[in-house]
Amino acid sequence: MDFKRRNGGLPRGGSQAKRGKTGGEWEDSPSQFEEELSMFDDAEMDVEDMEGQAGHDVIPVGDLFSTDLNPRWRRPHDPPLNPAKDTLVFQQIDLDYYLGTAVAGMPGQTQGKVPIIRMFGVTDSGNSVCCHIHGFAPYFYVPAPVGFKSDYLGEFQRELNSVVLKDMRSNKDNISVTVLAVDITRKESMYGYHGKRILDFLKITMAMPRLIAPAKRLLEQGFKFGPFPLQSYQSYEANIDFEIRFMVDCDVVGCCWIELPKNTFRVSLCQYEVDVGWNDMISHQAEGDWQRIAPLRVLSFDIECAGRKGIFPEADKDPVIQIASMVQRQGETEPFIRTVFTLQSCASIVGSQILCFTQERQLLQVFFFAYRIKSVLKDLNFQSKQMGRRENKTINMEGRVQFDLLQVLLRDYKLRSYTLNAVSYHFLQEQKEDVQHSIITDLQNGNEQTRRRLAVYCLKDAYLPLRLLQKLMCVINYMEMARVTGVPLTYLLSRGQQIKVVSQLLRQAMKQDLVMPVVKTEGGEDYTGATVIEPEKGYYSLPIATLDFSSLYPSIMMAHNLCYTTLLQRGSVEKLGLSSDDFIKTPTGDMFVKSSVRKGLLPEILENLLSARKRAKAELKKETDPFKKQVLDGRQLALKISANSVYGFTGAQVGKLPCLEISQSVTGFGRQMIEQTKQLVESKYTIANGYEADAKVIYGDTDSVMVKLGVATVREAMDIGKEAAEWVSSHFTQPIKLEFEKVYFPYLLINKKRYAGLYFSSSADTHDKMDCKGIETVRRDNCPLVANLINTCLQKILIDRDPQGAVDHAKEVISDLLCNRIDISQLVITKELTRTAQEYAGKQAHVELAERMRKRDAGSAPNLGDRVPYVIIKAAKGAAAYTKSEDPIYVLENNIPIDTQYYLDQQLSKPLLRIFEPILGETKAESVLLKGDHTRCKTVLTSKVGGLMAFAQKRSTCIGCKAVLKTDGVYWMIFHLNALEEHFSRLWTQCQRCQGSLHEDVLCTSRDCPIFYMRKKVQFDLDDQSKLVSRFGW
Repeated sequence: MDFKRRNGGLPRGGSQAKRGKTGGEWEDSPSQFEEELSMFDDAEMDVEDMEGQAGHDVIPVGDLFSTDLNPRWRRPHDPPLNPAKDTLVFQQIDLDYYLGTAVAGMPGQTQGKVPIIRMFGVTDSGNSVCCHIHGFAPYFYVPAPVGFKSDYLGEFQRELNSVVLKDMRSNKDNISVTVLAVDITRKESMYGYHGKRILDFLKITMAMPRLIAPAKRLLEQGFKFGPFPLQSYQSYEANIDFEIRFMVDCDVVGCCWIELPKNTFRVSLCQYEVDVGWNDMISHQAEGDWQRIAPLRVLSFDIECAGRKGIFPEADKDPVIQIASMVQRQGETEPFIRTVFTLQSCASIVGSQILCFTQERQLLQVFFFAYRIKSVLKDLNFQSKQMGRRENKTINMEGRVQFDLLQVLLRDYKLRSYTLNAVSYHFLQEQKEDVQHSIITDLQNGNEQTRRRLAVYCLKDAYLPLRLLQKLMCVINYMEMARVTGVPLTYLLSRGQQIKVVSQLLRQAMKQDLVMPVVKTEGGEDYTGATVIEPEKGYYSLPIATLDFSSLYPSIMMAHNLCYTTLLQRGSVEKLGLSSDDFIKTPTGDMFVKSSVRKGLLPEILENLLSARKRAKAELKKETDPFKKQVLDGRQLALKISANSVYGFTGAQVGKLPCLEISQSVTGFGRQMIEQTKQLVESKYTIANGYEADAKVIYGDTDSVMVKLGVATVREAMDIGKEAAEWVSSHFTQPIKLEFEKVYFPYLLINKKRYAGLYFSSSADTHDKMDCKGIETVRRDNCPLVANLINTCLQKILIDRDPQGAVDHAKEVISDLLCNRIDISQLVITKELTRTAQEYAGKQAHVELAERMRKRDAGSAPNLGDRVPYVIIKAAKGAAAYTKSEDPIYVLENNIPIDTQYYLDQQLSKPLLRIFEPILGETKAESVLLKGDHTRCKTVLTSKVGGLMAFAQKRSTCIGCKAVLKTDGVYWMIFHLNALEEHFSRLWTQCQRCQGSLHEDVLCTSRDCPIFYMRKKVQFDLDDQSKLVSRFGW
């Protein structure tokens, strides 16, 4: 075929001809990743040639970057906008506020600094928009004192303004007016049922958001004005973020579409930068055509630095040498910009543009040319139950959402490792070359070809996050969550769960003139959680039906009208004159009025969420467009998560609005319903009622029960299970619903929250999967050997129905372990470093290792929040486990022996006994698995470091009789050397194929790849064997 050549670049085509040796350097045939880059470029090249828009592949050192700017980089042309005639519609992506100068013609204050809401977004055409919204001011509420009239408003405002000004330590903004307005408004507190008693509240509007906190504090401490004595005022809605306050009042949700009608805004700078009054803009709900997503640009970049020997790169000392960037439009499958910024010259890469520079300053200035904004780097400490404690850094990047994929994965997925390589393999079944930081400098200091290799590596690191975003639908799912919960997209990435419920609560409360009190966050008393029916442990060879409550906690709150607004506090029944028909008493003794008296806010929110989810799922079934299907799927998932998070919000004792009465009542009803379900099933499905056997509930956990129906086939279990679910549901208040979920056949019940079985749901003839809960196959705190062994044993027990085969396999693995035949990659344990060494009560193996690694090389040592990989090594008898943890690479390099007995006793024995005891019996399982001939043969390596061996010198001995040799001779060890060479060559070739180079050294050091550990081990064995053979003169 005819290859096209563009601007002196390399030939292009579907696949390049294999390259030979040129100028003393091998040029490989392109790797799979380079083939992908070529395919991207082929599709775009013809369009660019037709339009005359082609750019250079490599811009040489010293050339002016802007002279050859690829037209694809520019945003679409922005047609002139006439505010008098045109309407501006854009999708809002980010929202914040700043203190700026009042703009003439806009609502609000006319002098001094004012808070201005700033929205960033993108139009349907891809044009960027910055919208400054004027006139919205922060406010909060306090109850009006008894006898307060409108005549006192001016005096109250002046006195409060005075005390706030006096309280200010510094007045750098020269504020003269802190309180803009005080108004009387009719509201009702949402906390507790008061008989719909609406009271006078004072709405206090402040000049700036930061002034609310001191005003609230001064009012709570005691405030005196006019004829009213000194008294404390409880504040309402004084702890609401200014952005959330604005969004709630203007009915704006995250990532919604905003419309600015003609004659309501003014344009200042291009592309589109506009000013508008807060009451002029229109916010569209994400329904119908407004569910669409604008063609956002997603930039993924990777930075490479040159480090010094043995030291991880440090920002203030080591230069940035390459930056790879890829840009993709949301909704498209391929990145349309693929660029590498590099120091010094670099050979061309098919499908990518390379920009060369002589100085790091030039490189960084060009990369950041669009961000001519003073950067402020801040330390960010985040802590939650879900993610633990994490230390990060954040930089201001106005108008651009920093979507940290690592944080998203840590929040949403439980994995053994969160390195890019491990995550890519888990989700994409694709690996990348992992180059150690010490080698990067050598590649940079080499020639154009070595820098090209580094550039391809850098490009791949920028490409994989885009692939992961697309595969996991992260951007779409988070956008839909922002739309559903009504918070900015950035809040979902940087804040916890509570802000999402607060936003929804405020929106619903505003419709009913309810206000949210500010509650002091104090650790409250604990409450009893969900019921777990004691399991009847064992191996079940008959089908086990599982019945599951659909959205249990949300449905309980809706069925029984559990809410802040319906809660009856002590003495309220008599005080309000309520009859027994007006309220319910929960299993925990708390009281709530029925929906006939007052419909609760929380039930209304939940009903709206679940009905919206039902609509989204119905639309999803009808939709044919793949991208719209992704949006709808993301929406229904966001609605489900939001509904389930409402209960957690009420139970968070350190939160915005904790309510123990609601949370403990929900779990109380849940316990009652599980017990009632057990009684109903066991009383109806009996031999006496004409069924084949007496049904028995063998286990129940929170919202589901496992039932042994006594039938022989999966089909029968499914039919009776569906019948039982409908019959039991009829005994509960709507919308509580028990559903048939699945059948396990066979089923291994080990303990509470620990079980395994073949999962039948879609078909009675073929199992969907082998489902494991709480067993080591799905736990991350064991080494891979445990997960692999337990998984294989379960497959033999459940799928093959061969318990003896499972026993034999377990014995074989134990024997291999004790004889040192297990690869070290299978013995690596990973644990998360959640605190510093000083904060742990006792010494931990992974924490102590992290401290030792920090002393060896502070730059590459694990940081707070990282998962630390380690193995347990041999040590003196009685040594504590935390002293025996070691870095797997350090163990390989120094031939340190593994403590195989520890792995048998502490890692393998308990999981094995848990799954075999229900089958073999408690005493027999231990004697068969952990004792016998297979445990008697052990092999221990000789360490190169530590103890006397650090000073000992080995003498050459005869391999046959062990006699000390005076002269070397030729022995049969050459055969073993050849075998090791062949094994190493196979592993080396496998790694070369992975990195896409069959002629260059393998540089990959991915600790998440088992081949890496195998290759290292064989390499050390080969070196030792070569030294042994060299004694014979070979």
